[in-house]
Amino acid sequence: MKKSTDKDICNESLFASFFTKYSKTLFNFLYYKFGEKLNPEDKVQEAFLKVWQNCHKITPDKAKSYLYTTANNLMLNQASHEKVKLKYAETPQKSHTDESPEYVMEENQYMEKIQKALSNLTEAQRVAFMMNRVEGKRFKEIAEILDISTKAVEKRIYGALKKLREDIEGL
Repeated sequence: MKKSTDKDICNESLFASFFTKYSKTLFNFLYYKFGEKLNPEDKVQEAFLKVWQNCHKITPDKAKSYLYTTANNLMLNQASHEKVKLKYAETPQKSHTDESPEYVMEENQYMEKIQKALSNLTEAQRVAFMMNRVEGKRFKEIAEILDISTKAVEKRIYGALKKLREDIEGL
């Protein structure tokens, strides 16, 4: 009867010797085939990681083939990704906006007012308000998270709204 190390490469010492034996040759293979731009060193590491993650499924006699196939596929995926990035970079980007400079300036001033008004809230009000308005949580969910009553959440949010209205004049 064979030992478990004969069935898979999950044994650390067996895997370590496997890594030592093939890491440099795999790097060279990827470097010669794809060049330096696609970062073959990272792909070697990823390929060995995938071998380790699937070590129970890989027998020692199939490990080298699995490793090289995985590394090659990782590089091909990276090359495809680079092509997509290149294609996107070649498409003309919108270099102007339809908004007037006055509108952009007013928008920036408005955002500054909002940020200042939010910073003037108490921490309890700000947390409850942001959980409700930004994260979309209901009063009951906020109450459970903060370990307070639903009425306390309502009071905090309504207090925050009142203070924000006062701080942001005329909006």
